[in-house]
Amino acid sequence: MDYIFSDKISNLQPSAIREILKATADPSIIPLAAGNPAPDAFPVEEVQKIAENILQTNPVDALQYGVSEGYQPLRDTIADWIKNKENIGTDDDTVLILSGATQVMDLVTKVLCNEGDTVICEEPSFIGSLNCFRSYGCRLKGVPVEADGMDMDALEKALDETDKVKFIYTIPNFQNPSGATMSLEKRQRLYSLAKKHNVIVLEDNPYGDLRVTGENVPTVKSMDTEGIVIYAGSFSKILAPGLRVAYCCGPKQILAKMTVGKQASDVHTPCLNQMIVNEWFKHYDVDAHIAKIQGIYRKRLNLMCDAIDRELGDFVEYVRPEGGLFIWCKLPDYVDMLAFVKKAVEKKVAVVPGNAFLTDDKADTQYIRLNFSTPTEEGIVKGIQILGEIAKDYK
Repeated sequence: MDYIFSDKISNLQPSAIREILKATADPSIIPLAAGNPAPDAFPVEEVQKIAENILQTNPVDALQYGVSEGYQPLRDTIADWIKNKENIGTDDDTVLILSGATQVMDLVTKVLCNEGDTVICEEPSFIGSLNCFRSYGCRLKGVPVEADGMDMDALEKALDETDKVKFIYTIPNFQNPSGATMSLEKRQRLYSLAKKHNVIVLEDNPYGDLRVTGENVPTVKSMDTEGIVIYAGSFSKILAPGLRVAYCCGPKQILAKMTVGKQASDVHTPCLNQMIVNEWFKHYDVDAHIAKIQGIYRKRLNLMCDAIDRELGDFVEYVRPEGGLFIWCKLPDYVDMLAFVKKAVEKKVAVVPGNAFLTDDKADTQYIRLNFSTPTEEGIVKGIQILGEIAKDYK
């Protein structure tokens, strides 16, 4: 039969990243396209012990249905953690546990937006969030990302000139894909502009704990006195992505509606996984673990940047990030970016074409995204060497 799909889904395309990742199933492919945390960053033995203990001592709670808002001990743990660590949370805020940070984006959009409403987002931005916004029929208004974060003059212009703006989406720390970190001054202005225009800010911070150099910058949520910021965090990058445990902190009224939306989606985040995260906080030194993985990523980031300088230094432009997982490289104007990506795959190196991260994914761009957390150290060096060999053909 002929299948007719909904208007909301028919115009969505498969994630370019996921499509490229299919190629990485070939073990000979060097996966510079991925965004997976480094396997050696997982606290495997700790999680094994925690899970075993939970299933021995409290199996019914772990295997039973749970409440949609999340496992209350974990909600309390997270509220204390982000308050002490980032000064996040007021009496008007609450914490909701989600099944991965993308569900935060999904539920915020579901709760706040009607078809035809506008989401202002960084340009470029994370493809998963962009596709989420598109799936609800939202219009996307991109604001350029500079070395120190979103262009605030362009944001102000967008707010002044764009109709039906429901929220501003930002990844202020080690932005995906650009690697940029928003300066304190820009964060303060972002909050001021959102307050002036009565617009919600969705602050997505999955990489904030992956800082390898420089000083921490206060979150936008820590400035929130008006109840206009929703903060999204995740344990995918500091514990394990397969657990699918994330959280958000925001105004109680909004999160109550998000809870209703979650009930219509997956009912609740798996109880066992939530209990594992909570027990991890109770019995292990989370700060020491974060310091350990920062060391892993510091080494790999520097290894990749040094290799880029050595093999591609006169061919690409990039800004060395202060953390995160990604490096955003600009190819020369005379190079066909998509052809370069295809040649890389043919030579067994997978990278992500930059247009995947644009509000208009058919627009031209000279950028590619590289990831340094997934490949081995040997893979990083070899992969950049191969890209350097491809670059020589263009020279």
